Amino acid sequence: MNKVITVNEAIDTIKAGMTLMIGGFLAVGTPERLIDTLLQQGTDQLTVIGNDTAMPERGIGRLVVHKRLQRVIVSHIGTNPETGRQMNGGELDVELVPQGTLAERIRAGGAGLGGILTPTGIGTLVAEGKEVIAVAGREYLLETPLKADVALLKAYKADTAGNLVYHRSARNFNPLMATAAGVVIVEAEIIVEEGQIDPDEVMTPGIFVDWIVQG
Repeated sequence: MNKVITVNEAIDTIKAGMTLMIGGFLAVGTPERLIDTLLQQGTDQLTVIGNDTAMPERGIGRLVVHKRLQRVIVSHIGTNPETGRQMNGGELDVELVPQGTLAERIRAGGAGLGGILTPTGIGTLVAEGKEVIAVAGREYLLETPLKADVALLKAYKADTAGNLVYHRSARNFNPLMATAAGVVIVEAEIIVEEGQIDPDEVMTPGIFVDWIVQG
């Protein structure tokens, strides 16, 4: 099956109020062309799960600046002052999650687990309202899994069947998110025919990918 479609066709699957996962770390490994088209489409009231809100002029930060988001679940917002301003003004709901916990919650969502146990956050504001479970005499927080309606990801190379290769640190959250969304859309810098990527190089198998667009 050839999974390559146009960027407009891909973004047409996203509707107001949906939850999105967006790959990247400070916009490295973020699908900027997909975000460009999402902004042009005008869809709003979105929830975004990502590592951070990047910068005002890049990545998820642009969705914040244009007020397309109602909620974000991220590990930090310090590089985007607009996120903090909207949070303090009651315009944007921000859930801050320790980075390792965020990754494991996404992994749990993709694996179909009921959650994870972590000592991170015990005795802090992170623990408020969460169940604490003791294992072998040590306390852990029960953190619930994260899933999304759509994941918007960035790959260095894809074949037409959806097998993906990432470029160095741009790999970051992308492989995890590919497992934890109902629809997975990938922006790839290079698209080749099926069979032209060595199976030993594949980082995300095509079974996880629904659509590919040219980056």
